[in-house]
Amino acid sequence: MPTLEQLLETFRRIETLHARTDVQGEKAAAAEAMHRIRRLLAEKQTTDPPIEFRFSMTDNWSRKLFVALLRRYGLAPYRYSGQRYTTVMVRVPKSFVDETLWPEFNQFSDVLRQHLDEITERVIASALQGDTSDAAVVADIPGLPGPER
Repeated sequence: MPTLEQLLETFRRIETLHARTDVQGEKAAAAEAMHRIRRLLAEKQTTDPPIEFRFSMTDNWSRKLFVALLRRYGLAPYRYSGQRYTTVMVRVPKSFVDETLWPEFNQFSDVLRQHLDEITERVIASALQGDTSDAAVVADIPGLPGPER
């Protein structure tokens, strides 16, 4: 299982990739990547006016990650009264969402979800001495309607 520092380094590499830069490695590269993405966003805003987007996150981990990513790039996430807690609204150029923000978020999310899955497996196996495999799939119960196929 990766350490926290390895996870953070993976995040830095993802950000560097989406900043469209050749700089690799250290924290300075990650900082440069963030500034480069902010410049890219500023350029997009001059040619592609921001529009309101609604993102529906599947869980709180994803929502927290997405909100942090938006704030990192100087964007202001919000939600309207009555919207679900997992809904995130933001005004941003569509081209920035399509080319940078959403692909980068998906990569971050995949890495974080894998890390959280590994931690969950380890905790269950250690603390509960339990089998972490999925539940068994069984045939339909006779006499009860099965799922629609």
